[in-house]
Amino acid sequence: MAKADYYETLGVQKGASGDELKKAYRSMAMKYHPDKNQGDKNAEQKFKEISEAYDVLKDDQKRAAYDQFGHRAFENGGGGGAGAGGFGFGASFSDIFDEMFGDMMGRRADAGGQGGVRRGSDLRYNLEIGLEDAFAGSNSTIKVPSFAACDVCKGTGAEGGAQPVTCPTCAGNGRVRAQQGFFTIERTCGTCAGAGKIIKNPCKNCGGSGRTRKDKTLQVNIPAGVEDGTRIRLTGEGEPGLRGAPPGDLYVFLAVRPHRFFQRDGADLHCRVPLPVTTAALGGSIEVPTIEGKRTKVNVPAGTQSGQQFRLRGKGMSVLRSSTRGDLYIEVAVETPVNLSKKQQELLREFEKTDGGKSHNPQSEGFFSKVKELWEDLTE
Repeated sequence: MAKADYYETLGVQKGASGDELKKAYRSMAMKYHPDKNQGDKNAEQKFKEISEAYDVLKDDQKRAAYDQFGHRAFENGGGGGAGAGGFGFGASFSDIFDEMFGDMMGRRADAGGQGGVRRGSDLRYNLEIGLEDAFAGSNSTIKVPSFAACDVCKGTGAEGGAQPVTCPTCAGNGRVRAQQGFFTIERTCGTCAGAGKIIKNPCKNCGGSGRTRKDKTLQVNIPAGVEDGTRIRLTGEGEPGLRGAPPGDLYVFLAVRPHRFFQRDGADLHCRVPLPVTTAALGGSIEVPTIEGKRTKVNVPAGTQSGQQFRLRGKGMSVLRSSTRGDLYIEVAVETPVNLSKKQQELLREFEKTDGGKSHNPQSEGFFSKVKELWEDLTE
């Protein structure tokens, strides 16, 4: 059975650029990868075909030969196919990501061209803070489990702190070349694992890695106005790289604890305050707390109803990187008195008899008038 055209397999034109090839391959590889299509033989075969096609077309020499001779260029051991450096069926998603995003994720060779010198891993730390800390900002001390440069070998990985020597197999390049047919295939050096250097006498304390497990204590500056989920980056505070490679970064993710009194809505704060029925009826003032730990007065007009809100401008949360503040919204909940004495009960009954409660309870009067209209409509 004749093989399908490599360009058709990837769904691109013959003159497609390298970026277009990469984009097409990435999309199709993610779609047909066996990890996402367990037991699907068609998807498995499709993945092999697109891997083989991309492996040939991404290489300028292979692509030129294919454009001139077609599939015949790779017959009789001429190279190409998934087995000649492509991902193949056994490729994992990490292989695809390394191919597509390796340079973007800090995995390029260092300035000396050594392919295996990689920065250390980034770390994540989850830090929970109170709403008051989010309002005012704070400095928090955290202890992060990590690695540190080996004290014995000073991070070199070699016994006595000696420097690694140039790999004799790849001459320090980290990659070796092999001839397959009339093509030259480049692979990671197996002797130094791409580092370009080897350690003759590994440090006994760190096993040659140049780092040891060690917790470190850091100070995190939390700015005023941060919200739940805010991420703070501490450059260079991640894990140190192997054998003296640059460290990664530490990302601190903030979680703001729920407050017992205030509810946050962006830069605004909301709170619910109980209001005595006498104050609601006659008017007066109440004291409410603020997020900075102070108190402020709220004037309540006579006839205030339960659920009514009062807005206090500039009494809410701080705004990140700004001198402005949000507002504080006070919602009152009128309390019905309990455990009344006989005299108090008699006074309330006397009050109720004065005019049957009319004009004193506007919400009740409006509600029951609507109910009365509903009953009349039903009986007609």
